[in-house]
Amino acid sequence: MKRAIPRPQARADLHAEIVYYRKQAGKLIANQLAGAADDALQHLQQNPGTGSPRIGQILEIPGLRSWRVSGFPLIWFYFEREDFLDVVRLLSERQDIMAILDAN
Repeated sequence: MKRAIPRPQARADLHAEIVYYRKQAGKLIANQLAGAADDALQHLQQNPGTGSPRIGQILEIPGLRSWRVSGFPLIWFYFEREDFLDVVRLLSERQDIMAILDAN
């Protein structure tokens, strides 16, 4: 098992999504989002290589992988390091993911 360590921006992304869903859909849905996001990270900790490398390949960012949050249009982006998962962003499908990641 490799521990997932979200960068500050990834934590901020999650917080912003929870706030958004709480305002738009209520506390219950926001709590479900938080649980689903955590479940996705738990899966990655147990199975770090299951994330898709496709967006990383397209943007020529070696090692970048992605994994969807079940039930929500959200995607975790991470790098598998030797001892941990370096979680860099949580982005929504409603965002221009390619432009955001390409700018970093």
